[in-house]
Amino acid sequence: MTRRTEWPGSEDEIDSAAGDAETRSGRRGRHGREDSGGPSSSRAESGPPRTPEEQARAICLRLLTGNPRTRKQLADALHRRGIPEEAADEVLSRFEDVGLIDDAAFADAWVESRHHGRGLARRALARELRTKGVDSALIDVAVGRLDSEQEESTARELVDRKLRATRGLDREKRLRRLAGMLARKGYPEGLALRVVKQALEEEGEDPDLLEQHGLLDI
Repeated sequence: MTRRTEWPGSEDEIDSAAGDAETRSGRRGRHGREDSGGPSSSRAESGPPRTPEEQARAICLRLLTGNPRTRKQLADALHRRGIPEEAADEVLSRFEDVGLIDDAAFADAWVESRHHGRGLARRALARELRTKGVDSALIDVAVGRLDSEQEESTARELVDRKLRATRGLDREKRLRRLAGMLARKGYPEGLALRVVKQALEEEGEDPDLLEQHGLLDI
């Protein structure tokens, strides 16, 4: 059974989590217990302000709870929260050293999850990882683990699931709709056309007539 990984949502959600981290951290006393408003709270309020590094650690730990993040995602979140770049770099590098940030593992898990869960092809997966700030070399390694046979097999599964919904449409519309679905998921034009034609031929469509249609204007 393929393990599904939960992934972060929008940048607004990341900012919200970061804000929660600062608020929660600010309410905690020396021993990590939330202040109740009594004498211990007064002592905490009179103590020295937290350093930028302490704020950065609190934000990163909150963001990493339950969801993996890339260094770039965390760096962007810290920047939006006003953490100085030097303090952010120090904390992020420390997190990398201890394995709390691992862009290579993030990329591997992303490819596995998004390919099996959403049926995305290598091209679409690489595009998504670039938006997460993953280094190009790490992206190449991660998507390279998805071979062409697996990619074609997944494309055929996607077409098979959508095939019934296109019945009753004319031949050209079926071809374009199915091939367009694969194109949006990042499958190369040649692969998409081949897989769709094979599926339609198995349904009884004339292969010679299918050969007259291409993927233009999908």
